Amino acid sequence: MKPRFEPVTGRYLHLELLGKPHRLYIEGAGQGIPLLCLHTAGSDARQFRGLMNDQRVTANFRVIAFDMPWHGKSSPPSGWQDTDYQLTSRNYVRMILEIADALGIDKPVVMGCSIGGRIVLHLAHEHPERFRALIGLESAAHTDAYYDLGWLDRPDVHGGMVCAGVVSGLVAPVAPLAEHWETLWHYMQSGPGVFKGDLHFYTLDGDIRDRVDQIDTKRCPLFLLTGEYDYSCTAEATIDVAKRTGASVTIMQGLGHFPMSENPEKFISYLLPVLEEIRAL
Repeated sequence: MKPRFEPVTGRYLHLELLGKPHRLYIEGAGQGIPLLCLHTAGSDARQFRGLMNDQRVTANFRVIAFDMPWHGKSSPPSGWQDTDYQLTSRNYVRMILEIADALGIDKPVVMGCSIGGRIVLHLAHEHPERFRALIGLESAAHTDAYYDLGWLDRPDVHGGMVCAGVVSGLVAPVAPLAEHWETLWHYMQSGPGVFKGDLHFYTLDGDIRDRVDQIDTKRCPLFLLTGEYDYSCTAEATIDVAKRTGASVTIMQGLGHFPMSENPEKFISYLLPVLEEIRAL
């Protein structure tokens, strides 16, 4: 194998985020329309490297993905040891807006998956004027916890293994083996209590069922893409959001809850028509 570098660059951004100093890790590739990508609960921005290495995407879009605080290469803020991490919809929205401002990107496209797909609905409801378009991957208005969250942060079990075990069934059974296990590896590296803290938003605080009908897709186009094998955000839940908002919806065959990392090639085949539509806006 001949040594080569990927066209992906990674840097650390120092900024005040949510009222505290942070050191945030950001990866990017490409040029053109900014496409700000939001990773899933308990994981990090590595999930989007397939997009960053695909010239069909990066020829016209500047793909940007950041590790949220507490995730991946972004450390928690100073004093983290005295608190429990817990993601809220208010702080999640604020985080995205503050990072976009710090990066100086005007009216980006935001694409998020899982918790990122949920927060996209909050952005569409609260700040449609800030974005060129919004893309929700595995996006539902609410998801009940279907397992005991207490197991995700216990001193007597391996947290990373439990987190990976919880989500393992959400990867499509037809996903390529290497990408399947890389997706789970990201979860095995999650910090103690981080996945549990993200799921506070996903199962409780981020419930937006009572406001979905107020989303106006004429103010900001909304595109929804969900994998057929996803039983956390089901196809039915995504279609319900689309019916209530007028958003474009696609159910992706052969994909699960982590489409961009479990099978990047197949996912990108579904994403490219959406990106072309956004370019024409």
